[in-house]
Amino acid sequence: MRIVVANVNTTEAVTEAIRQQAVKVASDTTEIIAVTPDFGAGSVEGNFESYLAAVAVMDRVSRLEEPFDAVVLAGFGEHGKEGLAELFDVPVVDITEAAAHTACLIGRRYAVVTSLRRTLGQIHDRLQLTGLTGRCAALRAAEIPVLELEADEDRAATRIVEEARLAVEDDGADVILLGCAGMAGLAERVEEEVGVPVVDGVAAAVSLAEALVNQNLSTSKRAYPTPQPKPLKGWPLG
Repeated sequence: MRIVVANVNTTEAVTEAIRQQAVKVASDTTEIIAVTPDFGAGSVEGNFESYLAAVAVMDRVSRLEEPFDAVVLAGFGEHGKEGLAELFDVPVVDITEAAAHTACLIGRRYAVVTSLRRTLGQIHDRLQLTGLTGRCAALRAAEIPVLELEADEDRAATRIVEEARLAVEDDGADVILLGCAGMAGLAERVEEEVGVPVVDGVAAAVSLAEALVNQNLSTSKRAYPTPQPKPLKGWPLG
């Protein structure tokens, strides 16, 4: 099985962190293909960058020459999942949806701890689209830019733990979602400090993608019909 894991920003260090997290949870027989967009923002922290990233990710994945069995969109609250689902006949799993669905299997209410407050609106919109906002206890921001998460991991972990603890004690969350792909690798550390399950979106998405492929399930083309070929200047769609 081959799973494409697409970073939404152009920072290779983030792609590598995402790749490592994906490999950590993937089966021995699964190959992870981590890709970085050729254009876009160095970090995606709002709607402007997210819409740009959606086009960049679709462009990058559509130009892959090797076959693949599933796509994971590794951006929390990002746009583009529906477009990818229309372009390809394989499962497309968004880490936001994957994390939220996973959380609902192990607790009654979950909370998201993300990077910046600026991203909270689009995360809410993505969760609303999944129909799972009723199970969301809170959306909280650690107020740490994406590119500083790996550069200062100790500070990032401290701030995430602080917000996660508030989500549990004040908001009544049973499960914490790490609301940024750049937080890959921090779940165990946060869980030890807070004492409730912590879901990493990349890990959840890769596991769910494997499960879908193993069951021979894919995206319904009734929901996401393949677009009719149209000449798009500068973008050959593979």
